[in-house]
Amino acid sequence: MVDKWADHLVSQVQYNSAETHIVKVMSHVDNGVSVGSGSEVTRQAVVADLDNGVTYMTITRGSDGKWNKGAEIKPVTIDGVKYIKTVADNTKKDNLGDLPRF
Repeated sequence: MVDKWADHLVSQVQYNSAETHIVKVMSHVDNGVSVGSGSEVTRQAVVADLDNGVTYMTITRGSDGKWNKGAEIKPVTIDGVKYIKTVADNTKKDNLGDLPRF
């Protein structure tokens, strides 16, 4: 990691039982030269942060143990409900790709 990718980096997700909404994410502070330790953050906190200009991006750990840059996370409103997504499609569910679950 050489440059800062985002304010926060998401490495894992936890979905509700219907698999439509993320309940929590594992969020890490992007220190620019390193990735901070993870902490659980609620979906509502991520949405509020995004609405306030805080940036989020997904990350995955490679086989070499290093973090790999993923996709930018954006809020998408569908029928008045905000979802967090890496792809701004019209499906009524959160989608942050194939991040591991916790």
